[in-house]
Amino acid sequence: MWYLHIRDVNPSDQGYYMCQINTEPMKSQTGFLEVVVPPDILDNSTSTDMVVKEGSNVTLRCAARGSPQPNITWKREDGELISLGDSQGVSSIEGSIFNIMKVNRLQMGAYLCIASNSVPPTVSKRIMLIVHFPPMIWIQNQLVGVQEGQQMTLECNSEAFPKSINYWTRGNNQIIPNGEKYEPTFSDNTYKVHMKLTIRSVTMSDYGIYKCISKNSLGETDGSISLYHIPTTTTQVKTTTTTPMPTIDKVETMQRTRQKMLPSLEPNSNEITDASLSTVIRNEKLPSYQKRNCISGNLNDADDNDDDDDKRFAESSQTARGILVKIPLRILLLIASKGRFTIDTRTDGRHNNNDYINAENKIDKNVQQKQPLNKDVNVRKFYNTSRSISSRGDRLYAFLQHSIIIYTILLSILS
Repeated sequence: MWYLHIRDVNPSDQGYYMCQINTEPMKSQTGFLEVVVPPDILDNSTSTDMVVKEGSNVTLRCAARGSPQPNITWKREDGELISLGDSQGVSSIEGSIFNIMKVNRLQMGAYLCIASNSVPPTVSKRIMLIVHFPPMIWIQNQLVGVQEGQQMTLECNSEAFPKSINYWTRGNNQIIPNGEKYEPTFSDNTYKVHMKLTIRSVTMSDYGIYKCISKNSLGETDGSISLYHIPTTTTQVKTTTTTPMPTIDKVETMQRTRQKMLPSLEPNSNEITDASLSTVIRNEKLPSYQKRNCISGNLNDADDNDDDDDKRFAESSQTARGILVKIPLRILLLIASKGRFTIDTRTDGRHNNNDYINAENKIDKNVQQKQPLNKDVNVRKFYNTSRSISSRGDRLYAFLQHSIIIYTILLSILS
């Protein structure tokens, strides 16, 4: 058995190799040697650190060799997403050329060009992209208030690259130095600077306008903060007296029926005296439907009752609504008092049986003393008189009933 040993293999050693045996006939065997080479980045063809102005276009290149041919991947060194504009971001970009259109400060940083071909080791190169732009300042609170004697810290933020010079001024652009009264501090991160100015024990002379200024080789900018005085508030204890509100009792409108009991006349309410015939006819001799009693009311008594009712009504009617309801009631009472209407004694039922018996005895005595007249004539006269009076009383009584019903409905609606 024969062996071929190759020392210090290099890419030029790659190719076909044949093993031959000179026999009759000749024998041979062919083999291929593939030489793999780990990736190597070519510096002369790869971009170096770049400094560009914000808004310009940038092209990054990375060249590598190896066997097999290595693949090129771009990533950010800090692990952040690569911004492609329009708020889009990717973790990596494949290809030997990386183009950035209209670069901005957010794309500033270190980028890694990584070459790999599955043959270790993988290699990479760091390319720093620097974006220059003039200073920019933004302030969160431009109007700050503080009471006298308190401590206050003013803050503003600036961005600039190359790095800017930052300081505070007030009044006639006088730079505020670090001392017992004022303490300016600055903390930066790449192109960002956070500026603070602490004022100890604020006095009246400290109120006014303060400026934070940032400048570099590309420009200068400033921001203003107004510090104003907040008066010290004193708490005063106020004593107040509470006066209870008067309680107003609800006035209830009382519905009243102003029907009156008219006084009965002597000798009895169940008899009618005919003066022209000097004859007294007993009511019990008439038919049942004719037994009505006609009583003349006393006008003076009715007027007195009206006065009492008016007083009671005026006491219960204390609002304007009572005044509107009072008018129809007074009209009904006036009709009832001055009309001298009749009341059906059958439906009334308020007479005493003893008074009726006494009246009968008195009528018997009077009849015995007088000469009897024609019974039929007396009955007819009494019938006509009683019928006339009864019909008038029925109509007036019905009118009063309807009026009272209407008055009751009106009173309930107004209530």
